[in-house]
Amino acid sequence: PSSPSSSAPLQRRGRRRRTHLNKAAGGSAQSRFQVDVVTEGSSAAAPAQAPAPEESKGRFKVVGFMDPGLGPAADIGPPPDVFHEPDTAKSDSVSLHSTGTGQTHISDSHSNTYYMRTFGHNTIDAVPNIEFYRQTAAPFGEKLTRPSLSELHDELDKEPFEDGLVNGEEPSAAEEAAALMAKEAKGGAVKFGWVKGVLVRCMLNIWGVMLFIRMSWIVGQAGIGLTIAIILMATLVTTITGLSTSAIATNGFVRGGGAYYLISRSLGPEFGGSIGLIFAFANAVAVAMYVVGFAETVVEMLSDVDALMTDELNDIRIVGTLTVILLLGISVAGMEWEAKAQIVLLVILLAAIANYFLGTFIPVDNKEPKGFFGYHTAILFENFGPDFREEETFFSVFAIFFPAATGILAGANISGDLADPQSAIPIGTLLAILVTGLTYVAVAVSAGSCIVRDATGDHNDTVSDTVNCTDAACTLGYDFSICKEGGCQYGLMNDFQVMSLVSYFGPLITAGIFSATLSSALASLVSAPKVFQALCKDNIYPGLGIFAKGYGKNNEPLRGYVLTFCIGLAFILIAELNIIAPIISNFFLASYALINFSVFHASLANSPGWRPSFKYYNMWVSLAGAVLCCVVMFVINWWAALVTLLIILALYIYVGYKKPDVNWGSSTQALIYNQALTHCLNLSSVEDHVKNFRPQCLVLAGYPNSRPALLQLVHSFTKNVSLMVCGHVRTVSRRPNFKDLSQDYVRCRRWLIKKRIKAFYSPVFADNLRHGAQLLLQAVGLGRLKPNTLVMGFKNNWSDGNMRDVENYINTIHDAFDLQFGVVILRLMDGLDISHIPGQATETKSPLSLTDQRLLESSQMFKKKQGKGTIDVWWLFDDGGLTLLIPYLLTNRSKWGDCRIRVFIGGKINRIDHDRRAMATLLSRFRIDFSDINVLGDINVKPKKHNKLSFKELIEPYRLKEDDMEQEAAERLKAQEPWRITDNELELYKAKTNRQIRLNELLKEHSSSAKLIVVSMPLARKGTVSSALYMCWLETLSKDLPPLLLVRGNHQSVLTFYS
Repeated sequence: PSSPSSSAPLQRRGRRRRTHLNKAAGGSAQSRFQVDVVTEGSSAAAPAQAPAPEESKGRFKVVGFMDPGLGPAADIGPPPDVFHEPDTAKSDSVSLHSTGTGQTHISDSHSNTYYMRTFGHNTIDAVPNIEFYRQTAAPFGEKLTRPSLSELHDELDKEPFEDGLVNGEEPSAAEEAAALMAKEAKGGAVKFGWVKGVLVRCMLNIWGVMLFIRMSWIVGQAGIGLTIAIILMATLVTTITGLSTSAIATNGFVRGGGAYYLISRSLGPEFGGSIGLIFAFANAVAVAMYVVGFAETVVEMLSDVDALMTDELNDIRIVGTLTVILLLGISVAGMEWEAKAQIVLLVILLAAIANYFLGTFIPVDNKEPKGFFGYHTAILFENFGPDFREEETFFSVFAIFFPAATGILAGANISGDLADPQSAIPIGTLLAILVTGLTYVAVAVSAGSCIVRDATGDHNDTVSDTVNCTDAACTLGYDFSICKEGGCQYGLMNDFQVMSLVSYFGPLITAGIFSATLSSALASLVSAPKVFQALCKDNIYPGLGIFAKGYGKNNEPLRGYVLTFCIGLAFILIAELNIIAPIISNFFLASYALINFSVFHASLANSPGWRPSFKYYNMWVSLAGAVLCCVVMFVINWWAALVTLLIILALYIYVGYKKPDVNWGSSTQALIYNQALTHCLNLSSVEDHVKNFRPQCLVLAGYPNSRPALLQLVHSFTKNVSLMVCGHVRTVSRRPNFKDLSQDYVRCRRWLIKKRIKAFYSPVFADNLRHGAQLLLQAVGLGRLKPNTLVMGFKNNWSDGNMRDVENYINTIHDAFDLQFGVVILRLMDGLDISHIPGQATETKSPLSLTDQRLLESSQMFKKKQGKGTIDVWWLFDDGGLTLLIPYLLTNRSKWGDCRIRVFIGGKINRIDHDRRAMATLLSRFRIDFSDINVLGDINVKPKKHNKLSFKELIEPYRLKEDDMEQEAAERLKAQEPWRITDNELELYKAKTNRQIRLNELLKEHSSSAKLIVVSMPLARKGTVSSALYMCWLETLSKDLPPLLLVRGNHQSVLTFYS
């Protein structure tokens, strides 16, 4: 028995274009709805030779599997369910299974017991897979894509929606696996766990020189009780920040960039860009601070043995320069060497701390004159309370201690080098805060229990019977009362090196100081370039892209290292860091404040995307943490806090102005959405009021770039005032392609953003303009944010086209009035539509005809500033005030600011002055400025004969002429062509026709030099006035004039003079 000699299971090959149907063995095409069932079982005889299947040009590649019994040359692919990727081999009807006996069978997935085992391998529909959710920025070979909706839903003869890679092809599963293996063969990047990557770095950065040379002085000033309070306050700030950092770090995959990455992805590029720059700079200058601290200790030791090279200041510069060069070498050698150096420094530091605690339990007699007596309750009680001297206060001492608690972001700053940042950052950071906090408290309590505040260092200062002595030292046999007068060099208050005195082996404390300074300097030297590289990669600041490049398997920012080295070296050579130090501390605090605020902001926005796996945070605690950080900034140094805030504000404004083209799904976006939704709902709960009326425009402009003049004019009076929606009716005779609609939507939105037109784009498919406009008029908008004014371009070529289009055009106006919309129609002498001009889509230059050149120039006429001139408002009929409101809104814009409003009204010759005063009173009550009011007393004069003849010629092709034919034939023709003008209609509206002709004469007489004419649009009674006659009225009224707006409101007041 044998299984079929050739079969064709389908292997998935990424994202492709078309699925071809396999031919049946006989050669006839298989029905697209038919599935061939392949018989399973050993008795099935194989055909002698199956034709080799054609490789699919679509998503799939056909792979032949041969019988294992055919010989050693047979190449058997592994079954799909042993692949690492769960969806690498799929077929619509067949699946491949191994029986465990060496036999491999093909079986119909819908008719056998193997169905459940092979779920996900018997259909092109993909099962859930983590690879599908990776961002496109993932390294090549790790990105897989699920089948698109088009590939699963479209007809088989359709081209699927292209959304794959740039070249339209993605690698096959085999190619992806090969790429991944090649990458691993080269040796992957070095990644750290939570101990080496986060815990060690944070502890080394938090344990600074403060632990060894300032902690004893703080205990002397503040006492044990208040020192513990200071430590707890500082730890509270860092713990809240640690919790916030953990929440952000566990809300999705964290890449390199540390604090910058966390803040920018949460609050957006404005906050992230500003804090990223100063955070990187602060770390670079911190390198200089720590190195100078190290150099000062070395130079002090050299001075003790008279081994100075020049003088103290220059020696500090020399030692500092050599040190920073050494640290740069360790950093450039790679993260692996840097991590090893950190481990060595941690061992030394831990040994120094252990050495101190060991020394406290071994009192030595010769140390007693210097104030160290070992643990005694008398010393504990005496040192428990504060004894502030030299104008020190609780807050000044707190300001000195707080920098010792910073450094909690040392692990987060190398987030790109962590194996699992989501778990490493929370565990490592919080554990480091706990361990270092307990260490500080233990050192404070032990120092306060062993050492008196003042000591002379003189063995002869013992207690005598004649002196009344009550200090703790007195109970231990020493009298240091002379120290109250000042001048003593020993004790908590006076000796910064008291920890060396107490320790079991003094030089080890010096080694601890070296370790603390060098480890902090090394951490800062690594952090600054990593953060700066992430900032440069995002291209927030133009010109910094040169520092984004990484080198080697770890993507090391070598250029960033050199820049950090140069900044650090510059400040080392200055060697005066007392002024810059407070600003650096405030830079770190500002980043802490923003991390806390990020968590509060994200929680407040309530976005479904905010779901950190770290649950031990609270939005209000994070807000309190942000406020605390700001308070501490001012406590440490008020002027440095102001400088920090001003720098952040300046950078925020700059980035906000530049608007970098990034979209990170920030909580700012989520909060804006929440606020917009809330305000929309709130608006819907109140009735409209005339004082708040705004012309919210639905502009039927087609593709936005096809009628720019129409959009620019409407944008002039809606920008930052009201709603503007670009409606686009796409007429189709066949079934609409909705994918094209979605592609066009993206393109048109980009065009509007590029041209800075604040509008929405809303396309619809419809049979004709009227049906599409009906859809838009009814459906566009949300609550109160709903259009109330329809804006269209004048149909310039109406007489040359199909009159059914004119019927639809006029009926669209009627529909708008039926829905209580105002209507505005713009007419330019040269027309509006420039879509036929070549190069408009690509913006390439090509030779144009004179007509097209004029049309192109007029299409940009509203883009430039209008000079001095007039906007002539022919307010002939009261439509509620829209005819007057639009010109007023235009003159509020800088482009139209030099134009003055002239108002024209109809009147009687014997009442001209009265009508002018009445209109002037009305306009002044409306608080609308005007330069002149003209009352047209001759508006009812008969038009000139040649103009009447021109109108007669215009309507001639569209007349029904029912008197020249039988009534039945006339009715039939009118039913077929409803736009036809009847003789009865012409006679009935003769006066109205003459008025349009006369108005055109008056417009040419009075307004031929106006920048813009706004005139009341004539109304036509629906069902009585034919569309051809109405179109002729509009044509006659508006022809041969400067830019003209025909306006008719919905006859509800849009202006009021009541407060």
